[in-house]
Amino acid sequence: MTSRTFFFNILRFVFLIIFQVLILNHINLGGYINPYFYIYFILLLPFSTPRWMLLLLSFVLGISIDIFTNTIGLNASACLAMAFARPFIITAISSGNESLIGDTPSLRTQGIKWFLYYSIILILIHHTALFYLEVFRFSEFFATFARVLLSGVFTLMLVLISEYILNTSSK
Repeated sequence: MTSRTFFFNILRFVFLIIFQVLILNHINLGGYINPYFYIYFILLLPFSTPRWMLLLLSFVLGISIDIFTNTIGLNASACLAMAFARPFIITAISSGNESLIGDTPSLRTQGIKWFLYYSIILILIHHTALFYLEVFRFSEFFATFARVLLSGVFTLMLVLISEYILNTSSK
């Protein structure tokens, strides 16, 4: 990882935490849609990030959100679940004859199909862990499942819009 990439990731980390805490945490549409865009940081970490670093950064990201939202480890555990699954998901959706292009996962380098699979799976892992740990009972299984899906779709839309904006501005 170059120093430029390292610096850019630090800026992204700080910006996403501030954006999540000050703006997105105040969006709650009908009790079912809560955008969790801060996980975009985990999605865009370079492929070469060692697993221990991936887990550490994800924990720090999640616990930072937990500190500001007083949720006592919910976001940290959901981020850790997402980070733990990330290398396996990358391996599973990347065929053997296809190499991962570029330094980081992105819509432009990996293509729409790969990036959609990657994002959808990891977002759903994060949201499932977060919402089911928050509720912590099966009596509200379907209501929580609806929250997972609706918030996941909203978060995915934010990720895709950001990818489009970042990819068109960098050309």
